[in-house]
Amino acid sequence: MNLIKWLLLLLGAAYFYYWFKGKERAAQIQLAQAEAEAQKQSVAPQTIVQCQLCHVHLPQSEAMKQEERFYCSAQHLQALDDAGWLGSALWRPSPNHDARPDGCIPDLVVIHHISLPPGEFQKRASTQHIIDFFQNTLDISAHPYFAEIGGQKVSSHFLISRQGQVFQFVSTKQRAWHAGVSEFLGRERCNDFSIGIEMEGDGDSSFEEIQYQQLSILIQNIQKEFPKLQFAGHSDIAPQRKMDPGKFFDWTKLQKTTLIPEKNFPFGLDSR
Repeated sequence: MNLIKWLLLLLGAAYFYYWFKGKERAAQIQLAQAEAEAQKQSVAPQTIVQCQLCHVHLPQSEAMKQEERFYCSAQHLQALDDAGWLGSALWRPSPNHDARPDGCIPDLVVIHHISLPPGEFQKRASTQHIIDFFQNTLDISAHPYFAEIGGQKVSSHFLISRQGQVFQFVSTKQRAWHAGVSEFLGRERCNDFSIGIEMEGDGDSSFEEIQYQQLSILIQNIQKEFPKLQFAGHSDIAPQRKMDPGKFFDWTKLQKTTLIPEKNFPFGLDSR
């Protein structure tokens, strides 16, 4: 009986041993499979994109995206590229431009205001109407006023909406058709040497704080490429025709937030 008892104990011990080793082996196999899967995922090819500004290649997961463009850093996102387009802006190319005169480098920023329809900038549709107008796609049946301007071919370089969105329509290296017949300190044809910035609004209302913030950032970014800029309103260079940006535009605020020397505002900082 004792022998049988010992044999049963040995058989039980052997069974337990092989059962335990089997569980351990299964766990090892499961762990190895998990490690292999993790390694497979870690070496999976990543989508490679190119920085719009410096053209360096980098994984898409590490890039900063603006619309369908990619940038390797915030600094490059906030810069003008070789073609004169600002990375942080929303690009809406306009056909209403041509080449600047040979050797002409912009040294003037002209501030405008615009609302389509006039005075209705509070409506979100106004921004899209402006974009359509600058792209020659404005639906003239959408408002009676649009029939009056539907045939015009105009565009600024930039637009800042009431919500602070910055749109770019024309490269800063190209001549946008924004100023018309104009003169700046004895120099005619201001489109030749200027960059036009539209502020969404009219001459009877104040502009939004976020518009000033975005305007300051925009100007500082442009100045990195064109450091000798002076500043004027459309009314300063075409006083017989234009009144924008109007008496509610705060020139002093613009000067203080950008730290641009007052001498770069030849028409002064008083509202007009």
